[in-house]
Amino acid sequence: MMSGTNGNSAVDDSNILIHIEDLWKTYQMGAEEIHALRGVTFAIQRGAYVAIMGPSGSGKSTMMNLIGCLDTPTKGKYFLNTRLVSEMDDDELAHIRNKEIGFVFQTFNLLPRASALHNVELPLIYNGTPAHERKERAIKALQNVELGERLYHRPNELSGGQRQRVAIARALVNNPSLILADEPTGNLDSATSSEIMALFDELYKKGNTIILVTHEADIAAHAHRVIRLLDGKIASDELTKK
Repeated sequence: MMSGTNGNSAVDDSNILIHIEDLWKTYQMGAEEIHALRGVTFAIQRGAYVAIMGPSGSGKSTMMNLIGCLDTPTKGKYFLNTRLVSEMDDDELAHIRNKEIGFVFQTFNLLPRASALHNVELPLIYNGTPAHERKERAIKALQNVELGERLYHRPNELSGGQRQRVAIARALVNNPSLILADEPTGNLDSATSSEIMALFDELYKKGNTIILVTHEADIAAHAHRVIRLLDGKIASDELTKK
């Protein structure tokens, strides 16, 4: 079993989903170089539930963008499902994002004029899934988050918690390798936040790999491992539950 901070194990280990080795991200701000990540190394197993924490400026948003294939590193290697995504071009990254990663954002990112069903169908439209299969899978995904009776409601006809459930259904509809959630309860009240985190707990129990990016300790407490970033480096990497 690969430890959280040892980057030397074999990348083709069938139980390793994410393998990150000496990852750097540097931004040029005029004459100054800003090192958002500084040589980060860790691995995440399939079926893990991990929180990435850190204060503003720690590098956690940069880390999320790299894990989510929304950006590429300046230096270092990132393997997802044994594939070296850190050296892929934009088209290849777009394919990986659609096939391998389900995103859940703080702001939901739903199309305001589209029904819940159509919002959930979007990833399937992008990858060319036939219409009949698309609708079946989207309905099932919404039923799995207890929104089977809200298929044709638009976002403005749904509560904040229901909107986030639609976003989670959309993240799940492609059966991704990874669910990547960025501050998933940031726009929700405490009671609704608890409901959404209970849903993530259920998804984890069903075998989904989940990475939460959050600055909130009570949200991170749902994860079984917490990686804390500080100044672009790993400050700690701890298993919090067995």
